[in-house]
Amino acid sequence: MSDVLRLNDFRHHKRVFFTRPELTQLLSIYSRQVMKGEWRDYAIDQRDGAVLFSMFRRSQEMPLFTVMKSAPGTNRQGDYTLLSGRQKLAAGSTMTDVLIRLYRLIGVRAVWLEEGRR
Repeated sequence: MSDVLRLNDFRHHKRVFFTRPELTQLLSIYSRQVMKGEWRDYAIDQRDGAVLFSMFRRSQEMPLFTVMKSAPGTNRQGDYTLLSGRQKLAAGSTMTDVLIRLYRLIGVRAVWLEEGRR
């Protein structure tokens, strides 16, 4: 008789996802920039141990900004990172830490969707 093996037992990295409040924050920023005519496309990519939300000026170009969420404990500087191309712009332990820097870069006054944060 053969043994049944679960493939999840052999995966080295956990799958990482954006939570609903995190996606709401990201899509809020994205929709503001779309209304201003600055951005026109976005992409959500999933890799081993990370998920990425990239914002584009045009679909055929490289992303202007990418927010990356890493699996807990895999990144020494925090679980969230803001990138522009290959350049790291900010890192933090919460999505809000990274989005503060993004708001400053795009020149938008921050509107917090998290309760208790202003």
